[in-house]
Amino acid sequence: MIKLIDYGVGNIQAFLTLFKRNGILAERASKLEDLNDTSHLILPGVGHFDHAMQCFNNSGLRNRLEHLVLEKKVPFVGICVGMQMLSNGSEEGSLPGLGWIPGNVRSFANTPVKAKLPMPHMGWNSVCPKEDSVLFKYGFESEPQFYFLHSYYFDAKNKDDVSATAHYGIDFDAVVSKGNIHGIQCHPEKSHHWGSQLLKNFAEL
Repeated sequence: MIKLIDYGVGNIQAFLTLFKRNGILAERASKLEDLNDTSHLILPGVGHFDHAMQCFNNSGLRNRLEHLVLEKKVPFVGICVGMQMLSNGSEEGSLPGLGWIPGNVRSFANTPVKAKLPMPHMGWNSVCPKEDSVLFKYGFESEPQFYFLHSYYFDAKNKDDVSATAHYGIDFDAVVSKGNIHGIQCHPEKSHHWGSQLLKNFAEL
């Protein structure tokens, strides 16, 4: 059973609707007992980095999730701010991230081409997956399109952890993968059949 972590941040219902439409069993998890019988975990997130981290730290779920993800190796994906929370920290805030995939979250406003970039990065953009990316293993053409809404991006310390990139003034890390842990910057729940296929591939890990 896929469990969507409900810690007060992120559109859980949109994911539940998408999974139901595709015949994939998924439930929200807001309490420790909700994490029983978990096969896959999804951490959605929107808004400010520090707010999301504080809500997650206050949820009472972190220790259990770290056990499931880091020790039991349950497949996990963080989405949008949920991806950024996998980092060591963000220029958007002062709280430490989870540090599950080494890297830092940086602002597009601090890039050399910032004057040419409307903020936030919002709308459809091409994503370029690597050939060995497990999340893009089935059902994708050469340049799938995904919906983005963000002003900060994940900058992975080890570029071997990057499984797909996108371009917005600069090439940035759009999807990261390290073992059973994945992060997706775009919104697959808003990305039509491309997003649906990406989540199907995750569900089959």
